Amino acid sequence: MARGGARERLDRLQLARTPRVGPFTYRQLIARFGSAGAAIEALPMLARRGGGQPKTPPPRSAIEDEWHRTADLGADFVFLGDDDYPPLLAEIESAPPALAFRGDLSLSRRRTVAIVGARNSSAAAIRFTREIASSLGHAGFVVVSGLARGIDAAAHLSALQTGTIGVIAGGIDVQWPPENRALHDDLYARGLVLAEQPLGMEPRAAHFPRRNRIISGLSLGTLVMEAAPRSGSLITARMANEQGREVMAVPGFPLDPRARGCNSLIREGATLVQSADDVAETLSPLLAPLHMSAPASDYTAPATGDPDDRERGAVGSLISMTPVPVDELVRLSGLPAATVAAVLLELELAGRLERHAGGRVSGPGA
Repeated sequence: MARGGARERLDRLQLARTPRVGPFTYRQLIARFGSAGAAIEALPMLARRGGGQPKTPPPRSAIEDEWHRTADLGADFVFLGDDDYPPLLAEIESAPPALAFRGDLSLSRRRTVAIVGARNSSAAAIRFTREIASSLGHAGFVVVSGLARGIDAAAHLSALQTGTIGVIAGGIDVQWPPENRALHDDLYARGLVLAEQPLGMEPRAAHFPRRNRIISGLSLGTLVMEAAPRSGSLITARMANEQGREVMAVPGFPLDPRARGCNSLIREGATLVQSADDVAETLSPLLAPLHMSAPASDYTAPATGDPDDRERGAVGSLISMTPVPVDELVRLSGLPAATVAAVLLELELAGRLERHAGGRVSGPGA
């Protein structure tokens, strides 16, 4: 859909900033109530039906302040459902409802590839990253990474002339790490920077996995250059796999801890990469024209009516600390999918439900 009016866009930002309203819940609320303003009005009722206390949306004054201060930076917002929302990112179930951006948003509509790797990377990996990012850029790819030190910085710097997107873990006004301030400025002027977190938010440990799913979601495939076991780069690769995107890795010497993650990915089925040609060949079947991003209301069919207490009990009794697919809840409850979705929405807003990758849900604390 086209960008809405100023009031609706402020409503969408307020809804996206509301506690317990995650990406999936946001889409359901828009689908069910037709607008963000109507969804905000319904939040207290839905939370009480789910058996919990509602969380209060941020004050309108705080939302308006964030909006104006973001504009003062030369940045703007794009919302899930806007025509210019990054189309590949719109396809994933955890697509951010709202993104602040600074730079050329049209870069997100070109063919994209993520390059990620270790912050304490080797000189050889830095050199190879520069070579492959430059080659991919001249082959028509936009390089996506996380604006961190090491591999990320090398990838961005080598793709500045051809197009690069940085996804950050803090607010759009936060330049981290400090040594990459100049790189942030370069991307503002010649590339694109995206941020999901509110203005002024400093990066926290929990924010980086959320950032990583945006990096992989923006991209046709993710290339891992160097990665230790249990590193953030491997999290990005796992998320790319869950999103149905290509995972590629550069092999390394087995005794180097920074190579173990990549070697493990290859052993588990990732494409072995030794040149930019390998990346282009892997992604070439995926280079059909990108479709327009669907309106947020297209993602989830609205429920036909409010669930009753019997239906709430039937669904609630099936939820435990063990994540289970929503499809399984539909099958076991015998209820329509829209009714189950409505019950889960109430439970989530009440703080009694957690969502997991792959369309699974559980009780809180799983």
